[in-house]
Amino acid sequence: MSGPLSWSHRAAAIPEAGLHQSVAATEAERSAISKELSLISCEAIAVDYSIRALGMGRYRLAGTLLARLTQACVATLEPLPQTIEEAFEAEFWPAGSLPETVDAEVEALSVPDVEPIEHGTIEVGRVVFEIVSAALDPYPRKSGASLEWQDPESVEDSGAAGAFGALKKLKDQA
Repeated sequence: MSGPLSWSHRAAAIPEAGLHQSVAATEAERSAISKELSLISCEAIAVDYSIRALGMGRYRLAGTLLARLTQACVATLEPLPQTIEEAFEAEFWPAGSLPETVDAEVEALSVPDVEPIEHGTIEVGRVVFEIVSAALDPYPRKSGASLEWQDPESVEDSGAAGAFGALKKLKDQA
C-alpha cells in the first residue's frame, strides 16, 4: 500500500453481486494526509463506493468523494477552507494484462483509468488519495489577497538596497 489511506479489498473476496462500502478517514489518516499534502488540516474525507467484477480478473471501482480541508493562502498564509466533491471511476486489472501505452499522442480522457491489482489487492485508498491530491488548488489564494514583491534589481540604488548597499555605505564612510 502506498499513501496514507490503507483502504483495500482482496479481489478474491469481492462477491459476485459486487461490494458496496462507505468509509470515512480516521483522525490518524487525516493527519497523515495533511502532512503528505502540506495542508493546514484535513477535517474530513468520506467516500461511498462500489466494486464489481467485470470478468477476466478485472474489477470496476466507482464512487463519490467528499473532503473538507484547509490550505494556506500563498500570499497571506491565512487558512483557506476548501471542499472537494468528486465522482470517480477506475478499473483494476491483473498486473500482467494492463493495456500498453503507446508513444503516440493520446487524448487523456480517451484512455480508461486502469490500475494494477497488486498482490491480489484492490487499493481503494490509493485512488482516493490521488483524487484528493489532484483536486487541490496548487496556488490557493484568498479573495483580494496580493503579494507585494519588488525585484531587487529594479530598485534604484539608494545606498540602502540590501546587504551590499549597507556594505557600500560602510566603505564610503571609511
